Amino acid sequence: MSAPLLVVENLAKRYRLSREHLFAAAPEVQALEGVSFTLQPGRSLGVVGESGSGKSTLARLVMALEGPSAGRVVLDGRDLHALAPADLRRARALMQMVFQDPYGSLDPRRSVLQTVAEPLAILQGAGCAEQRDRAAEALDAVGLRSADLAKYPHEFSGGQRQRIAIARALITRPKLIVADEPVSALDVSVQAQVLNLMQELRERYAVSYLFISHDLAVVDRVCDEVVVLWQGRIVERGAPERLFRDPQHPYTRRLLAAVPGMPQNPPPHPQGDLR
Repeated sequence: MSAPLLVVENLAKRYRLSREHLFAAAPEVQALEGVSFTLQPGRSLGVVGESGSGKSTLARLVMALEGPSAGRVVLDGRDLHALAPADLRRARALMQMVFQDPYGSLDPRRSVLQTVAEPLAILQGAGCAEQRDRAAEALDAVGLRSADLAKYPHEFSGGQRQRIAIARALITRPKLIVADEPVSALDVSVQAQVLNLMQELRERYAVSYLFISHDLAVVDRVCDEVVVLWQGRIVERGAPERLFRDPQHPYTRRLLAAVPGMPQNPPPHPQGDLR
Protein backbone atom coordinates (compact mmCIF):
# COMPACT_ATOMS: atom_id res chain seq x y z
CA MET A 1 0.00 0.00 0.00
CA SER A 2 1.24 3.50 -0.82
CA ALA A 3 2.00 6.06 1.87
CA PRO A 4 -1.04 7.96 3.12
CA LEU A 5 -1.72 11.31 1.50
CA LEU A 6 -3.18 12.75 4.72
CA VAL A 7 -2.38 11.79 8.30
CA VAL A 8 -4.34 13.40 11.14
CA GLU A 9 -2.75 12.49 14.45
CA ASN A 10 -4.24 13.13 17.92
CA LEU A 11 -5.75 16.40 16.76
CA ALA A 12 -7.28 18.63 19.43
CA LYS A 13 -8.75 22.12 19.37
CA ARG A 14 -9.87 24.23 22.32
CA TYR A 15 -11.48 27.64 22.04
CA ARG A 16 -11.30 30.20 24.81
CA LEU A 17 -14.61 31.94 25.48
CA SER A 18 -15.29 35.40 26.83
CA ARG A 19 -14.93 35.94 30.57
CA GLU A 20 -18.16 36.23 32.50
CA HIS A 21 -16.62 39.02 34.59
CA LEU A 22 -13.25 40.74 34.93
CA PHE A 23 -11.66 38.49 37.55
CA ALA A 24 -13.02 35.15 36.31
CA ALA A 25 -10.90 32.71 34.36
CA ALA A 26 -11.87 32.54 30.70
CA PRO A 27 -13.81 29.29 30.10
CA GLU A 28 -12.79 26.91 27.32
CA VAL A 29 -14.76 24.67 25.00
CA GLN A 30 -13.24 21.48 23.60
CA ALA A 31 -14.17 21.31 19.90
CA LEU A 32 -11.92 18.34 19.02
CA GLU A 33 -10.07 15.82 21.16
CA GLY A 34 -7.73 13.03 20.06
CA VAL A 35 -8.91 12.80 16.45
CA SER A 36 -6.74 10.48 14.32
CA PHE A 37 -7.20 8.99 10.84
CA THR A 38 -5.42 8.52 7.52
CA LEU A 39 -6.53 9.06 3.94
CA GLN A 40 -4.92 7.20 1.04
CA PRO A 41 -4.30 8.83 -2.38
CA GLY A 42 -7.35 8.77 -4.63
CA ARG A 43 -9.72 7.73 -1.84
CA SER A 44 -12.67 9.48 -0.22
CA LEU A 45 -13.19 9.71 3.54
CA GLY A 46 -16.50 10.87 4.96
CA VAL A 47 -16.81 12.69 8.28
CA VAL A 48 -20.34 12.66 9.70
CA GLY A 49 -21.97 14.07 12.80
CA GLU A 50 -24.56 16.54 13.97
CA SER A 51 -24.03 20.29 14.16
CA GLY A 52 -21.53 21.02 16.91
CA SER A 53 -19.77 17.67 16.59
CA GLY A 54 -16.53 19.29 15.38
CA LYS A 55 -16.75 18.63 11.62
CA SER A 56 -16.11 22.17 10.41
CA THR A 57 -13.39 22.70 13.01
CA LEU A 58 -11.68 19.61 11.64
CA ALA A 59 -11.94 21.01 8.10
CA ARG A 60 -10.32 24.30 9.13
CA LEU A 61 -7.45 22.51 10.87
CA VAL A 62 -6.82 20.20 7.92
CA MET A 63 -6.74 23.23 5.63
CA ALA A 64 -4.38 25.01 8.07
CA LEU A 65 -6.83 27.91 8.36
CA GLU A 66 -6.49 27.57 12.15
CA GLY A 67 -3.82 26.06 14.35
CA PRO A 68 -4.50 23.01 16.56
CA SER A 69 -4.20 23.02 20.33
CA ALA A 70 -2.43 19.68 20.00
CA GLY A 71 -1.69 17.06 17.35
CA ARG A 72 -0.52 17.12 13.74
CA VAL A 73 -1.89 17.35 10.20
CA VAL A 74 0.56 15.77 7.75
CA LEU A 75 -0.18 16.26 4.04
CA ASP A 76 2.03 14.52 1.49
CA GLY A 77 4.68 13.95 4.16
CA ARG A 78 4.73 17.52 5.54
CA ASP A 79 3.39 18.68 8.89
CA LEU A 80 1.32 21.66 7.76
CA HIS A 81 1.27 23.43 11.10
CA ALA A 82 5.06 23.20 11.45
CA LEU A 83 5.80 24.80 8.07
CA ALA A 84 7.20 28.28 7.65
CA PRO A 85 4.67 30.70 6.09
CA ALA A 86 6.34 30.59 2.66
CA ASP A 87 6.39 26.78 2.66
CA LEU A 88 2.77 26.61 3.80
CA ARG A 89 1.80 28.94 0.97
CA ARG A 90 3.40 26.55 -1.54
CA ALA A 91 1.73 23.55 0.12
CA ARG A 92 -1.70 25.16 -0.30
CA ALA A 93 -1.60 24.32 -4.01
CA LEU A 94 -1.95 20.65 -2.96
CA MET A 95 -5.17 21.23 -1.00
CA GLN A 96 -8.31 23.11 -1.92
CA MET A 97 -11.75 23.48 -0.39
CA VAL A 98 -15.35 23.46 -1.61
CA PHE A 99 -17.72 25.26 0.74
CA GLN A 100 -21.35 24.63 1.59
CA ASP A 101 -23.03 27.72 0.16
CA PRO A 102 -22.59 28.22 -3.60
CA TYR A 103 -24.17 31.65 -3.25
CA GLY A 104 -21.96 32.95 -0.46
CA SER A 105 -18.66 31.39 -1.57
CA LEU A 106 -18.47 33.27 -4.91
CA ASP A 107 -17.78 37.02 -5.00
CA PRO A 108 -20.62 38.58 -7.05
CA ARG A 109 -18.27 41.37 -8.23
CA ARG A 110 -15.76 38.98 -9.83
CA SER A 111 -16.17 37.20 -13.15
CA VAL A 112 -15.98 33.44 -13.41
CA LEU A 113 -12.49 33.78 -14.90
CA GLN A 114 -11.29 35.88 -11.96
CA THR A 115 -12.91 33.50 -9.47
CA VAL A 116 -11.68 30.22 -10.94
CA ALA A 117 -8.17 31.45 -11.78
CA GLU A 118 -7.54 33.19 -8.44
CA PRO A 119 -5.82 30.21 -6.70
CA LEU A 120 -3.63 29.68 -9.77
CA ALA A 121 -2.55 33.33 -9.76
CA ILE A 122 -1.94 33.55 -6.01
CA LEU A 123 -0.37 30.16 -5.33
CA GLN A 124 1.50 29.47 -8.57
CA GLY A 125 2.05 32.92 -10.08
CA ALA A 126 0.58 31.96 -13.46
CA GLY A 127 0.38 34.58 -16.20
CA CYS A 128 -2.85 35.80 -17.78
CA ALA A 129 -2.77 33.45 -20.77
CA GLU A 130 -2.13 30.39 -18.60
CA GLN A 131 -4.85 31.48 -16.19
CA ARG A 132 -7.41 31.69 -19.00
CA ASP A 133 -6.39 28.37 -20.56
CA ARG A 134 -6.41 26.50 -17.25
CA ALA A 135 -9.70 28.11 -16.19
CA ALA A 136 -11.33 27.07 -19.46
CA GLU A 137 -10.01 23.53 -18.94
CA ALA A 138 -11.38 23.46 -15.39
CA LEU A 139 -14.81 24.68 -16.52
CA ASP A 140 -14.91 22.01 -19.22
CA ALA A 141 -14.07 19.38 -16.58
CA VAL A 142 -17.13 20.38 -14.52
CA GLY A 143 -19.53 20.52 -17.47
CA LEU A 144 -19.53 24.26 -18.18
CA ARG A 145 -18.31 26.19 -21.25
CA SER A 146 -15.31 28.42 -21.79
CA ALA A 147 -17.78 31.16 -22.83
CA ASP A 148 -18.95 31.19 -19.20
CA LEU A 149 -15.61 32.69 -18.11
CA ALA A 150 -16.87 36.20 -18.87
CA LYS A 151 -20.08 35.81 -16.86
CA TYR A 152 -20.81 36.61 -13.20
CA PRO A 153 -22.23 34.40 -10.42
CA HIS A 154 -25.74 35.89 -10.57
CA GLU A 155 -26.11 34.47 -14.09
CA PHE A 156 -25.96 30.86 -12.85
CA SER A 157 -28.17 28.47 -10.89
CA GLY A 158 -27.11 27.07 -7.51
CA GLY A 159 -25.89 23.82 -9.03
CA GLN A 160 -23.89 25.68 -11.69
CA ARG A 161 -22.33 27.90 -9.03
CA GLN A 162 -21.20 24.85 -7.12
CA ARG A 163 -19.66 23.53 -10.34
CA ILE A 164 -17.76 26.81 -10.60
CA ALA A 165 -16.58 26.37 -7.01
CA ILE A 166 -15.39 22.85 -7.85
CA ALA A 167 -13.58 24.19 -10.93
CA ARG A 168 -11.81 26.72 -8.72
CA ALA A 169 -10.77 23.91 -6.38
CA LEU A 170 -9.44 21.83 -9.28
CA ILE A 171 -7.40 24.51 -11.03
CA THR A 172 -4.19 24.03 -9.02
CA ARG A 173 -4.49 20.27 -9.60
CA PRO A 174 -4.58 19.49 -5.89
CA LYS A 175 -4.10 16.11 -4.31
CA LEU A 176 -6.75 16.79 -1.62
CA ILE A 177 -10.11 18.54 -1.74
CA VAL A 178 -11.90 19.21 1.53
CA ALA A 179 -15.62 19.36 0.75
CA ASP A 180 -17.58 20.88 3.65
CA GLU A 181 -21.29 20.07 3.15
CA PRO A 182 -20.90 20.68 -0.61
CA VAL A 183 -24.45 19.69 -1.63
CA SER A 184 -26.56 20.48 1.44
CA ALA A 185 -27.72 23.84 0.02
CA LEU A 186 -28.83 22.32 -3.30
CA ASP A 187 -32.08 20.73 -4.45
CA VAL A 188 -32.14 16.94 -4.26
CA SER A 189 -32.02 16.46 -8.05
CA VAL A 190 -29.08 18.86 -8.33
CA GLN A 191 -27.33 17.14 -5.42
CA ALA A 192 -27.20 13.91 -7.42
CA GLN A 193 -25.66 15.70 -10.42
CA VAL A 194 -22.96 17.36 -8.31
CA LEU A 195 -22.15 14.12 -6.47
CA ASN A 196 -21.84 12.25 -9.76
CA LEU A 197 -19.53 14.99 -11.02
CA MET A 198 -17.33 14.75 -7.94
CA GLN A 199 -17.08 10.99 -8.39
CA GLU A 200 -16.07 11.40 -12.03
CA LEU A 201 -13.45 14.00 -11.16
CA ARG A 202 -11.98 11.79 -8.45
CA GLU A 203 -11.46 9.02 -10.97
CA ARG A 204 -10.14 11.33 -13.69
CA TYR A 205 -7.69 13.31 -11.55
CA ALA A 206 -6.95 10.79 -8.76
CA VAL A 207 -7.86 13.46 -6.22
CA SER A 208 -8.72 12.52 -2.64
CA TYR A 209 -11.75 13.92 -0.83
CA LEU A 210 -12.30 14.68 2.82
CA PHE A 211 -16.08 14.80 2.57
CA ILE A 212 -17.77 16.46 5.54
CA SER A 213 -21.52 16.06 5.88
CA HIS A 214 -24.41 15.58 8.26
CA ASP A 215 -26.21 13.59 5.51
CA LEU A 216 -25.43 9.90 5.91
CA ALA A 217 -27.14 8.97 2.64
CA VAL A 218 -24.80 11.29 0.72
CA VAL A 219 -21.69 9.92 2.46
CA ASP A 220 -22.89 6.35 1.88
CA ARG A 221 -22.99 7.10 -1.83
CA VAL A 222 -19.58 8.72 -2.38
CA CYS A 223 -17.15 7.63 0.36
CA ASP A 224 -14.85 4.64 0.73
CA GLU A 225 -14.62 5.01 4.50
CA VAL A 226 -16.51 6.95 7.15
CA VAL A 227 -15.66 8.32 10.58
CA VAL A 228 -18.41 9.38 12.99
CA LEU A 229 -17.73 12.44 15.16
CA TRP A 230 -19.57 13.02 18.42
CA GLN A 231 -18.65 15.82 20.80
CA GLY A 232 -15.30 16.26 19.08
CA ARG A 233 -14.24 12.60 19.22
CA ILE A 234 -14.35 9.76 16.70
CA VAL A 235 -16.73 7.17 18.11
CA GLU A 236 -16.92 4.81 15.12
CA ARG A 237 -15.25 4.26 11.77
CA GLY A 238 -15.41 1.82 8.89
CA ALA A 239 -16.55 1.19 5.34
CA PRO A 240 -20.04 2.65 4.77
CA GLU A 241 -21.52 -0.73 3.78
CA ARG A 242 -20.54 -2.06 7.22
CA LEU A 243 -20.94 1.00 9.38
CA PHE A 244 -24.38 1.98 8.09
CA ARG A 245 -25.74 -1.58 8.09
CA ASP A 246 -24.29 -2.76 11.36
CA PRO A 247 -23.49 0.29 13.52
CA GLN A 248 -21.84 -0.49 16.84
CA HIS A 249 -22.07 2.85 18.63
CA PRO A 250 -25.44 4.15 19.89
CA TYR A 251 -24.73 7.60 18.46
CA THR A 252 -24.32 6.14 14.96
CA ARG A 253 -27.60 4.27 15.45
CA ARG A 254 -29.30 7.49 16.41
CA LEU A 255 -27.99 9.24 13.30
CA LEU A 256 -29.23 6.40 11.11
CA ALA A 257 -32.65 6.37 12.71
CA ALA A 258 -33.10 10.03 11.73
CA VAL A 259 -32.46 9.43 8.00
CA PRO A 260 -35.45 8.33 5.89
CA GLY A 261 -34.61 5.44 3.60
CA MET A 262 -31.45 4.36 5.38
CA PRO A 263 -31.29 0.76 6.68
CA GLN A 264 -32.95 0.56 10.07
CA ASN A 265 -31.15 -1.13 12.92
CA PRO A 266 -32.02 -1.66 16.56
CA PRO A 267 -33.62 1.46 18.04
CA PRO A 268 -31.19 4.17 19.13
CA HIS A 269 -30.14 4.17 22.72
CA PRO A 270 -31.36 6.96 24.97
CA GLN A 271 -29.24 10.11 25.08
CA GLY A 272 -27.88 9.17 28.46
CA ASP A 273 -26.41 5.93 27.09
CA LEU A 274 -24.15 7.68 24.55
CA ARG A 275 -20.68 7.00 25.84
